[in-house]
Amino acid sequence: MSKAFTKEDDDSAKLRLDDLPQSLHPNLVTIEGLADLENRQSGLMRELADLRTSAESVEGRQAVAVAERDLRYIAARLARAVLVDPKNHAPDVVAFGAEVEILTDDDDSQIFRIVGEDEADPKRGLIAPYSPLGRAIMGAQLGSIVEWRKPAGSVEIEIIAIRYR
Repeated sequence: MSKAFTKEDDDSAKLRLDDLPQSLHPNLVTIEGLADLENRQSGLMRELADLRTSAESVEGRQAVAVAERDLRYIAARLARAVLVDPKNHAPDVVAFGAEVEILTDDDDSQIFRIVGEDEADPKRGLIAPYSPLGRAIMGAQLGSIVEWRKPAGSVEIEIIAIRYR
């Protein structure tokens, strides 16, 4: 029988968006970063359940597809999460989870904390280990002077404090 004369499945109207790209780096997470991912997953699951009850319109199906895609992304991030305990790091070497105080060429002091990619927010002083600043300071020792390559040029910075929570 021709497909034109058969009843379409209800799932035929379901949309599936392409998955969001995942970072190629290991998904290192802090305790707070892991909790945030878990909270985001729970929130998306609740949102998706609510959206599915009213997914009759094109806009509703689109909203469901977006929530499903986002939930797949968070689930993949959680599946790849590697919880790093900062207690295992040497106290005088910059490593994941460290709060690092730097001194720039113009004697400006700044504090950054090295966190996972999902948690990074440079405006709040949270940087990923794979960011330009993160790459510059990872593995540096207290008192080291390192080169921070910025888009506007390189800057020498000194590591003046390293703290682990």
